[in-house]
Amino acid sequence: MKTATEEKGAPRGAKAIRVALVEDDPGVRANLAAMLNDAPGFHCAAAYPDGPAALRGIPGLHPDVVLMDINLPGMLGPECVRHLKLKAPGVPVLMLTVYDDSEQIFKSLMAGATGYLLKRTPREKLLAAIREVNSGGAPMSRQIARRVVQFFQEIEQMPSTVRRAPEVASLTEKEGMVLAELAKGLAYKEIAEVLKISFETVRTHVRSIYEKLHVHSRTEAVLKYLGK
Repeated sequence: MKTATEEKGAPRGAKAIRVALVEDDPGVRANLAAMLNDAPGFHCAAAYPDGPAALRGIPGLHPDVVLMDINLPGMLGPECVRHLKLKAPGVPVLMLTVYDDSEQIFKSLMAGATGYLLKRTPREKLLAAIREVNSGGAPMSRQIARRVVQFFQEIEQMPSTVRRAPEVASLTEKEGMVLAELAKGLAYKEIAEVLKISFETVRTHVRSIYEKLHVHSRTEAVLKYLGK
């Protein structure tokens, strides 16, 4: 029995964003694949029905973005993201799900997900979010963005004697500046504009930050920056 659908044929152009899907519902999976292949500048590179299949296929596939459902059979999305980040740390994961509760949001983000959108997100906004993730952004629905802001406000108000993680002191001055902007929620392009450096320089600094802080996602890096 096949565990994944490898999409045949070349992408629509050399610069098409290659997306891997992880979705257990066959109908939803087929619709998402068709949407991507019908949209100029996008290509569904593969579609997987569960976490184990995705973990076997995605590391060797090297997609630009992964779209992952959270309620997967056998291995929930957050756990799949956590394992995937160990195998393919550079691949951004965008969670796409019907759930919008804070617990599931932060399990996903803490596991290393880059963004989080609801399945009812309109087609054009979903495609725009994939482009944003591919450009270094962290898109979220408005409802979820409000919950994220509330979460960080709450942890800032909690009494704590914990200082910033000691690894933060190992960052260079420029890396510290990039991390501070990441903590504000800015996308890579916005950070480049604020700090007057190139987009690629931002990406280089972020890779170095993740390595020095021993993290795999923006959320983990920001929590270490906040001493949480």
